[in-house]
Amino acid sequence: MTSRLWIFTPVYFDVPSFLILRERLAQHGARIVVADDSAGRDPAIAALHELDDVDVVEPPFNLGHQRALVYAIRTMAPEIRDEDVIVTLDADGEDKPEDLPRLIDELRAETSERAIVMARRTSRSEPPLFRVGYFFFKLGFRLLTGVVVRTGNFAAYRGWVARHLLSHPQFDLSYSAALIALNLPVAYVPCARGERYAGRSKMGYSKLLLHGLSMLMPFTDRIVLRALITFTVTLALTALAAFSVILVKLFTDEAIPGWATYTLLLMIVLSFTAMGNLVLLFSVFAQNRAISLAQLERRP
Repeated sequence: MTSRLWIFTPVYFDVPSFLILRERLAQHGARIVVADDSAGRDPAIAALHELDDVDVVEPPFNLGHQRALVYAIRTMAPEIRDEDVIVTLDADGEDKPEDLPRLIDELRAETSERAIVMARRTSRSEPPLFRVGYFFFKLGFRLLTGVVVRTGNFAAYRGWVARHLLSHPQFDLSYSAALIALNLPVAYVPCARGERYAGRSKMGYSKLLLHGLSMLMPFTDRIVLRALITFTVTLALTALAAFSVILVKLFTDEAIPGWATYTLLLMIVLSFTAMGNLVLLFSVFAQNRAISLAQLERRP
């Protein structure tokens, strides 16, 4: 069978931008699925129902752009064939349709049906405050997970992934992060960020912070492992320092400096704090693993 091209995009009170995107996608002959993240509150969405090449999926309430994408793909999954090509991108123009052929070509060069191709951001034009915050976000993300996510919703994969892997609960937390956290074969295509087609972004700083936190959630196992290493190192250093103080007290007449005592006390406090955090993270990780495997045999 000839594979079909599906394009999924979230729209949140941004129909003018989507209509421009649709025009630029017309040459690809794709079936476009809009995830109406306004949950029916945007009256402009009604006009999209009249378009022959557009399907509108309406979540029951606002989910956020990434979770809305997952909702739309899962909803349309019964109509998707394993050999079809799925592309997800934002509707505002920052994911450029001109880069679409490069992602699809890279996907077709991959032999695995599990292959994922994602657009890696090579440049972005943002206000200074955002750039500073983004720098520290990347630094903290790297320290906690060991990776830096420089991708968004712009991705391509085969229908098999949509039908079999997007049922994983990690996608309920963060779409783009789950594609990386699940250790799938991922290839990256460098893509510059485009300019917004119309209007202004609805993503404020509070939503950006929430988005960043949700991106950490699929990496819970890596965060737990790094917490374990940190706790073990801190505990070993604390034990070594305490043993050294005891030796000095027992076998020498040297006085222990006050700063050394306070430092040792601080290290003990840090050790117990790290242990408490580790127990908490491990509990979350265990629950997450249990949820991830629940109902696995019943998936389509």
